[in-house]
Amino acid sequence: MKVEQDKVVTIRYTLEVEGEVLDQGELSYLHGHQNIIQGLEEALEGREEGEVVQAQVAPEKGYGPHDPEGVQVVPLSAFPEDAEVVPGAQFYAQDMEGNPMPLTVVAVEGEEVTIDFNHPLAGKTLDFQVEILKVRPATPEELEHGHVHEGGHSH
Repeated sequence: MKVEQDKVVTIRYTLEVEGEVLDQGELSYLHGHQNIIQGLEEALEGREEGEVVQAQVAPEKGYGPHDPEGVQVVPLSAFPEDAEVVPGAQFYAQDMEGNPMPLTVVAVEGEEVTIDFNHPLAGKTLDFQVEILKVRPATPEELEHGHVHEGGHSH
């Protein structure tokens, strides 16, 4: 069966960035519903169960380009008193509508903290090796919800 719109696809993948393995595992997703990054979904389109695919995904079809405006300096007092505010630490802020916005601490200098709202992989080229393990039609419920329901599910 081919990977195409409204199919549930199970893959085994390895993600490398600049020659370093960052992630690997298995996942099932609903193809054509933006459940995985655009560039990888495009690379898998039309492929068959059992195929192994090498895909290089540019930032524009991955986590986007790095936006310099996403880097800001805020006072240390903006963080909870008991928080460990060190480079590499990750926190969540809220936008004006109350939606969570992940951020990473880049630097701490005295009472000033440089934070970055960009995804950690923004601006990076992603190298995937993917084995397509299984392709099946999605259930009506999966199509209605826009994602896979394997292994139990609740909303």
